Amino acid sequence: MTGMLIKFIRSCLTHPCVRGIDIDSSEAAVLRLRIIKEKVFLNKLYEEFYGMILQALPDDYPEPFLEIGSGGGFLKDYLPKLITSEILKIPSVDAVLDASHIPFKESTLGGIVMVNVFHHIPHADSFFRQASFCVRERGVIVMIEPWITNWSEIIYRHLHHEPFDKNVEEWNLPEGGPLSHANSALPWIVFERDRAIFEEKFPDWQIKKISLHTPFCYLLSGGVSMRSLMPGFLFPSCRKLEKIVQHRIRSWAMFALILLERKHGKNIGI
Repeated sequence: MTGMLIKFIRSCLTHPCVRGIDIDSSEAAVLRLRIIKEKVFLNKLYEEFYGMILQALPDDYPEPFLEIGSGGGFLKDYLPKLITSEILKIPSVDAVLDASHIPFKESTLGGIVMVNVFHHIPHADSFFRQASFCVRERGVIVMIEPWITNWSEIIYRHLHHEPFDKNVEEWNLPEGGPLSHANSALPWIVFERDRAIFEEKFPDWQIKKISLHTPFCYLLSGGVSMRSLMPGFLFPSCRKLEKIVQHRIRSWAMFALILLERKHGKNIGI
């Protein structure tokens, strides 16, 4: 009965624009950008996410930054020296590439950024090896990703459409489409549960910061697949309340900003 109720709730809340859309298609990638632009509450939340990323980026590097999975976003509006990319060919991005095969020369990037993308990368090891090669010394990887807390696990396990499994042993994802195969628990697995393994595998990357945030505003926004539960004009009030709540209960969050910095010395990439 509980499963049927959850399925019914999901059906009622599904955004009408995404019904019947193949989420692994170029059409869906273009549609996500339109939804983010049109949903005022969600748009404002993305602006805050981008602000977090910009604060984490060094501002003294001449090299460009690469965004992985840019299809639904507009970070380049705030970071002109950004190279946007997507695994699908769509008009709004600069390059079509796979995060496991980044076609840049050694040390030519100031860093790599992404929002809600890492947990879709099927081969995390390959991504980090590629990043070690093409990101300069003291360059960064900055990502905003789902994160496991007692609160968020309920949401990701029962109300979110993407796969969630915090008990898998491997970091690799099962075969599937570029967007439909995912594991919302992957960032927590790599940088929390398996942190010692990550540090042993990739000693050229230092985890500088993991900052938990956004307990419920993303949920209220409906994301890119659900209807918004709040009008845009209430965003400032909701965000203020959210920050008060999280200040008192620090572990109450759905996302984390993760900042990695490439250490000095010869890289051990590809």
